Amino acid sequence: GTDMLHSDDSRLATIASRLEADDPEFARAMSQGRPYRPREYDRRGTWAVLALMLALLAVGIVIAHGVLIATALVGAGATCHHFDRPKGDDR
Repeated sequence: GTDMLHSDDSRLATIASRLEADDPEFARAMSQGRPYRPREYDRRGTWAVLALMLALLAVGIVIAHGVLIATALVGAGATCHHFDRPKGDDR
């Protein structure tokens, strides 16, 4: 009964302290009742870089510049890697 309750409280406190250490802004927002996506799921910067790479690709195609096209394709591919969901860690 009581031991299990203390054990659960201890686990929750551990989780809360890890969350505070990993993403203090998210932890603060949760404690204030205004949750938002953790930073691992924020894709705004990734979308902006992908849009830039696609624009660069279009310019490279229009002016027929092979190095620019190659750079844009590699950049777009590398950027798309950031759309993968974060892998769970084994903590």
